[in-house]
Amino acid sequence: MIPGGGQPNMQQLLQQAQKMQQDLARAQQELAATEVDGQAGGGLVKATVTGSGELRALVIDPKAVDPEDTETLADLVVAAVKAANDNAQQLQQAKLGPLAQGLGGGMPGLGF
Repeated sequence: MIPGGGQPNMQQLLQQAQKMQQDLARAQQELAATEVDGQAGGGLVKATVTGSGELRALVIDPKAVDPEDTETLADLVVAAVKAANDNAQQLQQAKLGPLAQGLGGGMPGLGF
């Protein structure tokens, strides 16, 4: 109900919903095209992911490679990818958070 007893303008509501849907699609496209980085081991391992979380690159400095200690290298890779994904999630919140507020709540599965 609208304060004052009026009925909502369905055409206006539909237009607002369509605009929000277009804004959301545009923001998701921007996220998919934007890359963020994460690193571990003082930069020995670097990961690049898109704003939507797709792993695009992994760079391992040869100094990080010790054939007798692959466990440490694996830990560094996991840490770098996690750091990159954390950065991607922050980017998602910055891009999609305002749109989610416009929808009257959070967006399930996106952490806000």
